[in-house]
Amino acid sequence: MAEVMSGIRVVEVAAWTYVPVAGAILTEWGADVIKIEHPESGDPQRGLVTSGLVPAGGVNHMFELPNRGKRSVGLDLKSPQGHATLMKLVAEADVFLTNFRPAARRKLGIDVEDVRAHNDRIVYVRGSAAGQRGPESELGGYDLTSFWARSGAAHNVSPTALGYPVTMPGPAFGDVMGGLTLAGAVSSALLHRERTGEALTVDGSLLAMGAWAMGATIAGAHAFAIDEMPKSTPDRPANPMVNSYRTADGRYIAIVMLESDRFWPELMHVLGSPELIDDPRFDSHAKRMANTDGCTEAISAGFAKKTLAEWREILKDINGAWAPVQRPREMVSDQQVLANDIIADVTDASGNDFKLVSAPVQFDERPGTVRRAPEHGEHTDEVLQELGLSMEEIIDLKVAGAVL
Repeated sequence: MAEVMSGIRVVEVAAWTYVPVAGAILTEWGADVIKIEHPESGDPQRGLVTSGLVPAGGVNHMFELPNRGKRSVGLDLKSPQGHATLMKLVAEADVFLTNFRPAARRKLGIDVEDVRAHNDRIVYVRGSAAGQRGPESELGGYDLTSFWARSGAAHNVSPTALGYPVTMPGPAFGDVMGGLTLAGAVSSALLHRERTGEALTVDGSLLAMGAWAMGATIAGAHAFAIDEMPKSTPDRPANPMVNSYRTADGRYIAIVMLESDRFWPELMHVLGSPELIDDPRFDSHAKRMANTDGCTEAISAGFAKKTLAEWREILKDINGAWAPVQRPREMVSDQQVLANDIIADVTDASGNDFKLVSAPVQFDERPGTVRRAPEHGEHTDEVLQELGLSMEEIIDLKVAGAVL
């Protein structure tokens, strides 16, 4: 791939997933991302194996996901020597990434003015739960709370009859989208610096990301002055031509055929019900909407005739948009995913092979370079030597506990 970030150095003082994902994406685009971790504890994401989110003895995929391709340096930022070493790194960097809260940044001496005192051209990036201003600026949060629950997403996708809010589709669901947004913002800020010489401060939050993802719904709820948007279920959809239908083997197929007058004849042909094309109940979009229940039943009966495998073959050449409702693991062998290099093969530091989804943007039709995440402090000596420190000086820092 054209490494569009080649020559860009990023210093990352961040933990968990949201902001580190931004650094991971920048590595795929060619940046040198130096991850700063405490010499003893490291990023707490490394310890998730004890929570059951990572298979015991297997690949720590929840750490690999947001830390691919980085170099890890163990620094104690509370130590004067560790802080001074960080600022030497900052002096040669283009971007500073952090998700530490305002009070913690001030206490550690890594706030905007502290970093800019050593490099006035650095792009300073802050990711947070709920933003840098307001009464909750010092509070933490995760994507389940700030992105999913608070934005209205959980409420909007939860059928009323269910009786409880649906949780996120999977771990880090909001984090990875927020990190991608920050990576894009970094690109824009670097372009601005290139054109004007001005270094910007970039802010993003999971709350803002959740609001953006729910933008159409939030705007609609306000426009219609309603507390919640109408909800539907597969048996009572708002539009039978935009729905999911069960197959003979218990799988589902999603269809989105918004131009229903155009696609209705084609759909009835493939479902084996050509007599319904001119049925007076369904022969126009208006009539299909007026007879939603009957139309939904007719389409359901059609899809129930065959298995998902059979429908894949039958539907492959139709004009209307459709997709199988796949299970996450099926994406690994999805032929379209493979053809577009959407998932990469990676080997971790212990020699275990695994797969990671690549950044969802390619340059010149080629995927980015996906490399494993670093071991804790794996690159401390290497990076400090690049700063000009001798091995004797590095050993002294190690003895003092300032570096790993």
